[in-house]
Amino acid sequence: MPYQPNRVYRKESITVAFMVEQLQKTVGLPVTRVNQVDDTLRLVVESELNRPGLVLAGYTELFTYQRVQILGNTENRYLRHLPPEQRRQAFQNLLQFPIPCIFLTDNNELEPELVQMATEAGVPIYRTPVPSTRFMALLRDFLNDQFAPQMTVHGSLVDVYGIGLLLIGKPGIGKSEVALDLVERGHRLVADDVVIVTRKEETVLMGTGTDLVQHFMEVRGLGLIDVRAMFGVRAIRFQKRIEVVVKMELWDPDEEYTRLGMVEETYRLLDVELPMVKVPITPGKNITVLCEVIAMNHLLRHYGYDPAEVFAQRLSERIRQKASSVPLRGTEYFEQDYE
Repeated sequence: MPYQPNRVYRKESITVAFMVEQLQKTVGLPVTRVNQVDDTLRLVVESELNRPGLVLAGYTELFTYQRVQILGNTENRYLRHLPPEQRRQAFQNLLQFPIPCIFLTDNNELEPELVQMATEAGVPIYRTPVPSTRFMALLRDFLNDQFAPQMTVHGSLVDVYGIGLLLIGKPGIGKSEVALDLVERGHRLVADDVVIVTRKEETVLMGTGTDLVQHFMEVRGLGLIDVRAMFGVRAIRFQKRIEVVVKMELWDPDEEYTRLGMVEETYRLLDVELPMVKVPITPGKNITVLCEVIAMNHLLRHYGYDPAEVFAQRLSERIRQKASSVPLRGTEYFEQDYE
């Protein structure tokens, strides 16, 4: 289904087969199959994982069976210390539920009879030499990415001095032209026209382009431009965190625009509030330089320097001085330099 602007998408499920393939190819985890089961029939529906120690011990009341099950050193040693009949019963406590799959971490192995029980129940088992804690962290990060909410935004995303600027505005206002000018000045294009936004953490939004468009750019009057072929690989990025929204709009004399920056406006994307700067478009205004200044100003604030606060402190000090009887000069002392 094609992406539609401003519509939120979220995967409902992925197959175990897809998950294992991506863990091997993309994440680089060594994962081997233990039994021959059709893993395309098993679905993973959430990013949380489960270690079913209590289930093996017989307590199944709060068993989150829909999650991927991890059997680490504790669970495997518990099974091995049980007599054969109790071992089979403990493992059956796990298999009676429609679990997606089982991962054996830290090179642990199951008894052949337990593997046969899982095969008959249609539950795929995989084995990895990676310790439980690290494996679960990597697998959870992968699943969080797979089930993260996404939406498409009409705009351009550019990496300016390490800050991800999302340029938005009405069609034809010049977003692509500003992005192209920023690339020509040494900055890096992430996506143009269609930006896919993904919420990775509670307050972290990542932006990228589509597989079809990638780093092509449409400029009215010129047509399509291949930024990578024209400016080289240094001029592109495949993904970037979105940190500031730059809203380009035509100058409106009735609109209130920020002058001192004492009140910060925000733009809401996927339930995340991002700082937003409105840039009015007027003839002769250099929007590219303004975008660079916006990025540098954001960097200053990130490192604890807020120009608006510094100016407010100076203004308060000047007001206090005016209240005194001391006469004020613009400059208290002129050096011997009259240029």
